[in-house]
Amino acid sequence: MDKVLLVIGDAAEVTDTLYPYYRIAEDGYEVLVAAPEKRMYHLVQHDVHPDWDITIESKGYNFASDIAFADINEEEYIGLVLSGGRAPEYIRYDEDLMRITRHFGETGKPIAVVCHGIEIVARAGVIEGKKVTCVQKCQYDAEVCGATWIDAPVVVDGNIISARTFHDNTEWMREYMKALNAARDAR
Repeated sequence: MDKVLLVIGDAAEVTDTLYPYYRIAEDGYEVLVAAPEKRMYHLVQHDVHPDWDITIESKGYNFASDIAFADINEEEYIGLVLSGGRAPEYIRYDEDLMRITRHFGETGKPIAVVCHGIEIVARAGVIEGKKVTCVQKCQYDAEVCGATWIDAPVVVDGNIISARTFHDNTEWMREYMKALNAARDAR
C-alpha cells in the first residue's frame, strides 16, 4: 500500500487535518500522521465571526501522531499533506520537516498544502517561482519566498496543490487526489 504523510503539530486545524486524513485513505492509501514527536496532539477549530477582526480558535479533537519527523525516511512516501492552523508557525523550524518537504519538492511528489501550511513550503524553499494560494493573512509568507499568490479556492502548479482554508477542502482534495493517483499510476 502506498503511504502518504499528513503533517500536524499542536494547534493544527481540525478540518484541515481530518478531511484529508479520511479522503486519502478512501482511495487505498495508508495515511501516517507525522509530527515533531510521536505523541498525542491537540487540534483546534477555527471560526470567523463578523464582529471579530481575527479568527476565533477553540479546542478541537486530540489526534495521535504515528511517527516523528526525525524517524521518517521520505523515500518511502508517495505524497505529503501539510495541514493548516497555527502548528506550521512553529513546526516550520524543525530541520527534519524541512528535509522531508525539500525531498518532495525536489522529486516532484505531490504536496497538498492548506491555509498556514504555506509557511512550511515557504521556509523549505519549494515554492519559489510557483503560483500558490493560502489564507490571505499568509500571502506575505508566500510572496516573500518567491511565489505568486492567487486568491482562488485551489491553485495547482506542478506538484504543489494549495488551498486557502478548509472551506475549499472539496476542491483541494479533488485536485490532490488527481495528482496522487497519477503519481501512483506512473510507478
